[in-house]
Amino acid sequence: MDALAALVAFPASAGLIALLLRTPLAQRVVAAPRHDRWHERPTPIIGGIGIFGGFIIALAVVVATGAVPANRELLAIAGGAAILFFAGLIDDVFSLGPLPKLAAQIGASLLLVFTGLTIQGLIGNRIVAGTVAVLWLVGMTNAFNLLDNMDGLAATLAAIAAGFFAIDAVTSHPNDVSLAIALALALACAGFLPFNLRPRRNAAVFMGDAGSQMLGFTLAALGLSASWKVAGTTVATLLLPILILAVPILDTTLVTIVRLLDGRPVYRGGRDHTSHRLVYHGLSEKRAVALLAVVSVALGTTSLAYEVLGNQFVTLIGVLLTFALLVQFGSLLSEVDRSADLGPQHERSLLRTFVANPRRLIESLVDFALITAAFSAAYYIRLQDSGTPWQRHIFLISLPVLLFARYAAFIPFGLYRGVWRYAGARDAVSVVAAVVVSEVVAYAFVGLTQAWGGLPRSIFVIDALIATVLIGASRFWERGAVRALSSLVGKSSRRRTLIVGAGRAGRSLLRELRETPGEQVVAFVDDDGRLRGRRLQGVPVVGGVHDVERILASTRPETVLVTIPDAPRERLDVVVEACARAEVPCRFVRRETDLDPRVVLGAAGK
Repeated sequence: MDALAALVAFPASAGLIALLLRTPLAQRVVAAPRHDRWHERPTPIIGGIGIFGGFIIALAVVVATGAVPANRELLAIAGGAAILFFAGLIDDVFSLGPLPKLAAQIGASLLLVFTGLTIQGLIGNRIVAGTVAVLWLVGMTNAFNLLDNMDGLAATLAAIAAGFFAIDAVTSHPNDVSLAIALALALACAGFLPFNLRPRRNAAVFMGDAGSQMLGFTLAALGLSASWKVAGTTVATLLLPILILAVPILDTTLVTIVRLLDGRPVYRGGRDHTSHRLVYHGLSEKRAVALLAVVSVALGTTSLAYEVLGNQFVTLIGVLLTFALLVQFGSLLSEVDRSADLGPQHERSLLRTFVANPRRLIESLVDFALITAAFSAAYYIRLQDSGTPWQRHIFLISLPVLLFARYAAFIPFGLYRGVWRYAGARDAVSVVAAVVVSEVVAYAFVGLTQAWGGLPRSIFVIDALIATVLIGASRFWERGAVRALSSLVGKSSRRRTLIVGAGRAGRSLLRELRETPGEQVVAFVDDDGRLRGRRLQGVPVVGGVHDVERILASTRPETVLVTIPDAPRERLDVVVEACARAEVPCRFVRRETDLDPRVVLGAAGK
């Protein structure tokens, strides 16, 4: 415990920031408000200097007192952090482009890899281990760079993560160097927070890229040093750094997917982060930071519990709860409306925000059971009771990887959005694509990190087939159940509607009527020969306008809605006259979105 000399990081960091705020630098290096940034007034971005200074001073004291040796690992981590600190500081002052920043991140990562700090405890191939280590280091560096978007957020989560790495360095994976680095980093962040997270006041200072990049890199390096470099290939070992850093990983994943779908550069700033979405959802900024901190603490605690318990099956149950809640959280936030009005109209409780959609939570829990059942069935079908202990070990390693890959694929492929009672062919394709993509990712990861030991690769093929059927059935059962229930209850209580016009207006009207209790669309009428005999969202196109009399007799609608009011008069007359003869009410639906407000609102709109 001699590494406790790192406690000097707190006063060193706080003292440096207080001193810098009294220098001309605080007026020259400033973040000005922008439309894609959260803050509303010019703020000095010199906090990273204080964090890095406190961190380095603490490490120097630890080495000078003989608490830990100045070995290659400590020097490599400190050197890589220094590279990214100075690159970030230059970016804060002169605004570097994305490519120079990426080059600095890769350079700092290679420094660690060349000194032997890789994922060699999990991956036997040195080239693959080094490549994965570089990707991990660069990814987490950028994750914290993106996470630094709200007062107190990045420093709070970095301090929490560093604290858990320090606990791990004392308990599960004893390592004095990792302990010293983790304590120095956590306390340097603690020294910065009083200037950045202030009750009822705006931040006095930001950390800038100089601080955020250094934090992300150092925490990623701790993940390599504390767990993946030294430990065996257990489920708990695999999950420890991922769970400790799950919140920045979730934020980066969410932002990346949303910006790619919107056609925006990932590296460009924006107000679409997890913290911003929580504010749009109804929390204050301080509550949003507090919620993410609570989530981070909970995930870090579970990761250490897995290490202490050392039980593979308990770990898998933990993965169930963890992934299910993260999917619930991420998919909930991905649908938040990012309105221009940033102020929430009312405060929501943290619990209500986290579990605002019980249906989706149930879906994610059911998915865990189905994914586990599919992979277990594939293992049993292929090996039955003849599996060796090593094959069972690979099975237990592969299952959480497969779970992670499945959930990560299900969100962008849309398996956690939509009303599945109206699912169609496109949704079926999404299910197949999500299962196949996640299967390939899981297979590749396990293949690169584990020795197969005779485990048949065909297990993954069988699993993909079974999972597609189970996941598809879980999504489409609602559509089948609704139809079956309608048949049992009878259709006399529902108003049967025939829609004339299967274009955009007709399909939009169909969706609206389906969500209206007591309505049933029995068919479309359309003159487009390409649509004849096809089903649109499950409703058949049974003929053209000139067949309308026959169609009225066969479908027996109670009302006819015409969505083509601008069609030629003779075609519309055919429909109206046929409805009159059949004594079926006929109504025209006109949808206009460009009406003058003065016409709609009258004098009040002037």
